[in-house]
Amino acid sequence: MLSRLGILFMRLLAPLPLGWLRAAGWLLGLGLYLMVAKRRYVVLTNLGLCFPDLSPAQKGKLARQHFVYFAQAWLDRSWLWHGTAELARQRLKLSGKIETLQGTDPAVIFAPHFVGLDAGWTALTQQVPRTFTTIYTNQSNRVIDAWVLAGRQRYGRTHLFGRIDGVRSIVAALRAGEPLYLLPDMNFGPHESVFVPFYGVAAATVPSLSRFARLAKAKVVPVVTRMTKQGYSIEVMAPWENFPTDDVVADTALMNLRLQGFINTMPAQYYWVHKRFKDRPAQELPIY
Repeated sequence: MLSRLGILFMRLLAPLPLGWLRAAGWLLGLGLYLMVAKRRYVVLTNLGLCFPDLSPAQKGKLARQHFVYFAQAWLDRSWLWHGTAELARQRLKLSGKIETLQGTDPAVIFAPHFVGLDAGWTALTQQVPRTFTTIYTNQSNRVIDAWVLAGRQRYGRTHLFGRIDGVRSIVAALRAGEPLYLLPDMNFGPHESVFVPFYGVAAATVPSLSRFARLAKAKVVPVVTRMTKQGYSIEVMAPWENFPTDDVVADTALMNLRLQGFINTMPAQYYWVHKRFKDRPAQELPIY
Protein backbone atom coordinates (compact mmCIF):
# COMPACT_ATOMS: atom_id res chain seq x y z
CA MET A 1 0.00 0.00 0.00
CA LEU A 2 2.78 2.45 0.91
CA SER A 3 4.49 1.79 -2.41
CA ARG A 4 1.32 2.55 -4.38
CA LEU A 5 0.75 5.72 -2.37
CA GLY A 6 4.33 6.78 -3.07
CA ILE A 7 3.86 6.29 -6.82
CA LEU A 8 0.58 8.22 -6.69
CA PHE A 9 2.42 11.02 -4.89
CA MET A 10 5.03 11.11 -7.68
CA ARG A 11 2.25 11.34 -10.27
CA LEU A 12 0.79 14.31 -8.44
CA LEU A 13 4.18 16.03 -8.35
CA ALA A 14 4.75 15.68 -12.11
CA PRO A 15 3.01 18.89 -13.31
CA LEU A 16 4.50 21.15 -10.61
CA PRO A 17 6.99 23.88 -11.59
CA LEU A 18 10.56 22.65 -11.49
CA GLY A 19 11.51 25.32 -8.95
CA TRP A 20 8.95 23.95 -6.50
CA LEU A 21 10.24 20.40 -6.93
CA ARG A 22 13.83 21.46 -6.45
CA ALA A 23 12.88 23.37 -3.28
CA ALA A 24 11.13 20.27 -1.94
CA GLY A 25 14.20 18.23 -2.85
CA TRP A 26 16.40 20.69 -0.96
CA LEU A 27 14.34 20.19 2.20
CA LEU A 28 14.18 16.43 1.73
CA GLY A 29 17.91 16.20 1.10
CA LEU A 30 18.83 18.12 4.22
CA GLY A 31 16.43 15.96 6.20
CA LEU A 32 18.07 12.80 4.87
CA TYR A 33 21.50 14.17 5.71
CA LEU A 34 20.45 14.76 9.30
CA MET A 35 18.42 11.58 9.84
CA VAL A 36 20.12 8.82 7.85
CA ALA A 37 23.30 8.57 9.90
CA LYS A 38 24.63 5.33 8.40
CA ARG A 39 24.44 6.60 4.84
CA ARG A 40 25.86 9.98 5.88
CA TYR A 41 28.83 8.08 7.30
CA VAL A 42 29.30 6.29 3.96
CA VAL A 43 29.25 9.58 2.05
CA LEU A 44 31.70 11.28 4.41
CA THR A 45 34.00 8.25 4.33
CA ASN A 46 34.01 8.20 0.53
CA LEU A 47 34.71 11.91 0.35
CA GLY A 48 37.51 11.60 2.89
CA LEU A 49 39.19 8.88 0.84
CA CYS A 50 38.77 10.56 -2.53
CA PHE A 51 39.40 14.16 -1.43
CA PRO A 52 41.84 13.89 1.50
CA ASP A 53 42.79 17.57 1.28
CA LEU A 54 39.29 18.74 2.20
CA SER A 55 38.75 20.04 5.70
CA PRO A 56 35.98 18.50 7.86
CA ALA A 57 33.84 21.57 7.19
CA GLN A 58 34.37 21.28 3.43
CA LYS A 59 33.51 17.57 3.48
CA GLY A 60 30.36 18.27 5.48
CA LYS A 61 29.26 20.95 3.02
CA LEU A 62 29.92 18.67 0.03
CA ALA A 63 28.03 15.83 1.72
CA ARG A 64 25.00 18.06 2.36
CA GLN A 65 25.05 19.21 -1.26
CA HIS A 66 25.16 15.59 -2.38
CA PHE A 67 22.11 14.63 -0.32
CA VAL A 68 20.23 17.59 -1.77
CA TYR A 69 21.11 16.61 -5.37
CA PHE A 70 20.22 13.00 -4.61
CA ALA A 71 16.77 13.97 -3.29
CA GLN A 72 16.12 16.43 -6.11
CA ALA A 73 16.98 13.82 -8.72
CA TRP A 74 14.63 11.35 -7.06
CA LEU A 75 11.73 13.82 -7.15
CA ASP A 76 12.56 14.66 -10.76
CA ARG A 77 11.54 11.13 -11.69
CA SER A 78 7.99 12.40 -11.22
CA TRP A 79 8.07 14.44 -14.43
CA LEU A 80 10.54 12.13 -16.18
CA TRP A 81 8.16 9.18 -15.82
CA HIS A 82 4.75 10.86 -15.46
CA GLY A 83 5.02 14.32 -17.04
CA THR A 84 4.28 15.11 -20.65
CA ALA A 85 6.75 14.26 -23.41
CA GLU A 86 6.96 17.95 -24.28
CA LEU A 87 7.93 18.82 -20.71
CA ALA A 88 10.68 16.21 -20.68
CA ARG A 89 12.08 17.42 -24.00
CA GLN A 90 12.05 20.99 -22.72
CA ARG A 91 14.02 20.14 -19.57
CA LEU A 92 16.43 17.58 -21.06
CA LYS A 93 19.06 19.34 -23.16
CA LEU A 94 20.99 16.83 -25.26
CA SER A 95 24.23 18.22 -26.73
CA GLY A 96 27.68 17.30 -27.95
CA LYS A 97 28.64 14.59 -30.43
CA ILE A 98 25.11 13.27 -30.88
CA GLU A 99 25.98 12.06 -34.37
CA THR A 100 28.25 9.39 -32.85
CA LEU A 101 25.12 7.60 -31.60
CA GLN A 102 23.31 7.75 -34.91
CA GLY A 103 23.53 5.08 -37.58
CA THR A 104 24.06 1.41 -36.83
CA ASP A 105 27.65 1.17 -35.57
CA PRO A 106 28.00 -0.82 -32.31
CA ALA A 107 28.43 1.55 -29.37
CA VAL A 108 28.87 1.13 -25.63
CA ILE A 109 27.80 4.24 -23.74
CA PHE A 110 29.85 4.91 -20.63
CA ALA A 111 27.27 6.49 -18.32
CA PRO A 112 28.80 7.17 -14.87
CA HIS A 113 26.67 7.11 -11.75
CA PHE A 114 25.78 10.77 -11.45
CA VAL A 115 22.44 11.55 -9.81
CA GLY A 116 20.91 12.34 -13.22
CA LEU A 117 21.47 8.87 -14.68
CA ASP A 118 17.74 8.35 -15.36
CA ALA A 119 17.50 11.77 -17.00
CA GLY A 120 20.36 10.85 -19.34
CA TRP A 121 18.69 7.57 -20.31
CA THR A 122 15.35 9.32 -20.86
CA ALA A 123 16.94 11.98 -23.07
CA LEU A 124 18.66 9.41 -25.29
CA THR A 125 15.65 7.12 -25.66
CA GLN A 126 13.33 10.05 -26.34
CA GLN A 127 15.49 12.14 -28.65
CA VAL A 128 17.71 9.69 -30.57
CA PRO A 129 15.80 7.39 -32.98
CA ARG A 130 17.56 4.14 -32.16
CA THR A 131 16.98 1.09 -29.98
CA PHE A 132 18.91 1.44 -26.71
CA THR A 133 19.73 -1.32 -24.27
CA THR A 134 20.82 -1.35 -20.65
CA ILE A 135 21.30 -3.83 -17.82
CA TYR A 136 18.60 -3.79 -15.17
CA THR A 137 18.72 -5.00 -11.57
CA ASN A 138 15.30 -6.03 -10.27
CA GLN A 139 13.96 -4.19 -7.24
CA SER A 140 12.96 -6.27 -4.22
CA ASN A 141 9.53 -4.60 -4.08
CA ARG A 142 7.39 -5.80 -7.01
CA VAL A 143 5.30 -2.63 -7.18
CA ILE A 144 8.38 -0.41 -7.27
CA ASP A 145 10.05 -2.77 -9.73
CA ALA A 146 7.14 -2.46 -12.17
CA TRP A 147 7.12 1.33 -11.74
CA VAL A 148 10.85 1.68 -12.45
CA LEU A 149 10.65 -0.64 -15.46
CA ALA A 150 7.72 1.31 -16.91
CA GLY A 151 9.55 4.61 -16.39
CA ARG A 152 12.72 3.41 -18.07
CA GLN A 153 10.80 1.98 -21.02
CA ARG A 154 8.57 5.01 -21.48
CA TYR A 155 10.16 6.46 -24.61
CA GLY A 156 11.51 5.13 -27.85
CA ARG A 157 12.63 1.56 -28.43
CA THR A 158 14.31 0.03 -25.40
CA HIS A 159 15.63 -3.36 -24.44
CA LEU A 160 16.37 -4.00 -20.77
CA PHE A 161 18.52 -7.00 -19.93
CA GLY A 162 18.46 -8.63 -16.52
CA ARG A 163 21.76 -9.70 -15.00
CA ILE A 164 20.74 -13.32 -15.52
CA ASP A 165 20.52 -12.83 -19.31
CA GLY A 166 24.26 -13.23 -19.67
CA VAL A 167 26.95 -11.67 -21.82
CA ARG A 168 26.01 -13.38 -25.09
CA SER A 169 22.59 -11.77 -25.35
CA ILE A 170 24.00 -8.32 -24.63
CA VAL A 171 26.85 -8.71 -27.13
CA ALA A 172 24.41 -9.94 -29.77
CA ALA A 173 22.27 -6.83 -29.28
CA LEU A 174 25.38 -4.63 -29.50
CA ARG A 175 26.46 -6.26 -32.74
CA ALA A 176 22.94 -5.77 -34.08
CA GLY A 177 23.34 -2.03 -33.61
CA GLU A 178 21.67 -1.45 -30.23
CA PRO A 179 23.83 0.90 -28.10
CA LEU A 180 24.38 -0.30 -24.54
CA TYR A 181 23.88 2.28 -21.77
CA LEU A 182 26.41 0.91 -19.30
CA LEU A 183 27.04 1.99 -15.71
CA PRO A 184 30.10 -0.02 -14.65
CA ASP A 185 31.49 2.31 -11.96
CA MET A 186 30.11 0.60 -8.87
CA ASN A 187 31.23 -2.15 -6.53
CA PHE A 188 29.38 -5.28 -7.68
CA GLY A 189 31.49 -7.66 -5.60
CA PRO A 190 35.03 -9.04 -5.97
CA HIS A 191 34.28 -12.16 -8.02
CA GLU A 192 34.03 -10.56 -11.47
CA SER A 193 35.94 -7.39 -10.63
CA VAL A 194 39.51 -6.18 -10.78
CA PHE A 195 41.09 -3.89 -8.22
CA VAL A 196 42.19 -0.66 -9.87
CA PRO A 197 42.76 2.84 -8.44
CA PHE A 198 39.87 5.23 -7.94
CA TYR A 199 41.22 8.50 -6.56
CA GLY A 200 44.30 6.54 -5.53
CA VAL A 201 42.36 3.92 -3.54
CA ALA A 202 42.04 0.33 -4.75
CA ALA A 203 38.43 -0.19 -5.82
CA ALA A 204 36.73 -3.37 -7.00
CA THR A 205 35.60 -2.44 -10.51
CA VAL A 206 33.85 -4.58 -13.12
CA PRO A 207 35.84 -4.54 -16.39
CA SER A 208 32.65 -4.75 -18.44
CA LEU A 209 33.24 -1.54 -20.41
CA SER A 210 36.40 -2.93 -21.96
CA ARG A 211 35.04 -6.44 -22.40
CA PHE A 212 31.75 -5.51 -24.04
CA ALA A 213 33.49 -3.07 -26.38
CA ARG A 214 36.06 -5.66 -27.38
CA LEU A 215 33.60 -8.54 -27.85
CA ALA A 216 31.23 -6.43 -29.95
CA LYS A 217 33.97 -4.41 -31.68
CA ALA A 218 32.14 -1.34 -30.43
CA LYS A 219 33.20 2.23 -29.86
CA VAL A 220 33.00 3.64 -26.33
CA VAL A 221 31.03 6.90 -26.08
CA PRO A 222 30.95 8.73 -22.71
CA VAL A 223 27.64 10.42 -21.85
CA VAL A 224 27.69 12.66 -18.79
CA THR A 225 24.49 14.03 -17.25
CA ARG A 226 24.56 17.20 -15.16
CA MET A 227 21.67 18.59 -13.12
CA THR A 228 21.00 22.26 -13.88
CA LYS A 229 18.51 24.87 -12.72
CA GLN A 230 16.54 24.31 -15.93
CA GLY A 231 16.58 20.51 -15.74
CA TYR A 232 19.50 18.47 -17.04
CA SER A 233 22.33 18.86 -19.51
CA ILE A 234 23.27 15.59 -21.20
CA GLU A 235 26.58 15.75 -23.05
CA VAL A 236 27.51 13.11 -25.61
CA MET A 237 31.30 13.09 -25.88
CA ALA A 238 33.63 11.93 -28.63
CA PRO A 239 34.39 8.19 -28.71
CA TRP A 240 37.56 7.18 -26.91
CA GLU A 241 40.47 6.49 -29.20
CA ASN A 242 42.56 3.32 -28.83
CA PHE A 243 39.99 1.81 -26.46
CA PRO A 244 39.66 -1.02 -25.71
CA THR A 245 43.08 -2.63 -25.76
CA ASP A 246 44.12 -6.20 -25.04
CA ASP A 247 44.78 -5.29 -21.38
CA VAL A 248 41.43 -5.29 -19.59
CA VAL A 249 42.95 -4.18 -16.27
CA ALA A 250 44.71 -1.20 -17.85
CA ASP A 251 41.49 -0.28 -19.67
CA THR A 252 39.50 -0.38 -16.43
CA ALA A 253 42.09 1.75 -14.63
CA LEU A 254 41.91 4.27 -17.48
CA MET A 255 38.11 4.30 -17.21
CA ASN A 256 38.36 5.20 -13.51
CA LEU A 257 40.95 7.88 -14.22
CA ARG A 258 38.77 9.53 -16.84
CA LEU A 259 35.78 9.18 -14.56
CA GLN A 260 37.66 11.20 -11.95
CA GLY A 261 37.95 14.02 -14.47
CA PHE A 262 34.19 14.02 -14.95
CA ILE A 263 33.55 13.93 -11.19
CA ASN A 264 35.93 16.82 -10.50
CA THR A 265 33.68 19.13 -12.55
CA MET A 266 30.66 18.40 -10.30
CA PRO A 267 31.73 16.37 -7.25
CA ALA A 268 28.47 16.84 -5.33
CA GLN A 269 26.48 15.10 -8.09
CA TYR A 270 28.36 11.80 -8.04
CA TYR A 271 26.75 8.79 -6.32
CA TRP A 272 28.68 8.92 -3.05
CA VAL A 273 25.94 7.12 -1.10
CA HIS A 274 27.21 3.87 -2.62
CA LYS A 275 29.78 1.83 -0.68
CA ARG A 276 32.33 2.13 -3.46
CA PHE A 277 35.15 0.60 -1.42
CA LYS A 278 33.16 -2.14 0.33
CA ASP A 279 35.28 -5.00 -1.05
CA ARG A 280 38.98 -4.83 -0.28
CA PRO A 281 42.08 -6.54 -1.66
CA ALA A 282 43.46 -9.41 0.40
CA GLN A 283 45.01 -8.36 3.68
CA GLU A 284 43.32 -4.92 3.69
CA LEU A 285 40.95 -3.99 6.51
CA PRO A 286 37.31 -3.04 5.86
CA ILE A 287 36.75 0.66 5.22
CA TYR A 288 33.17 1.09 6.42
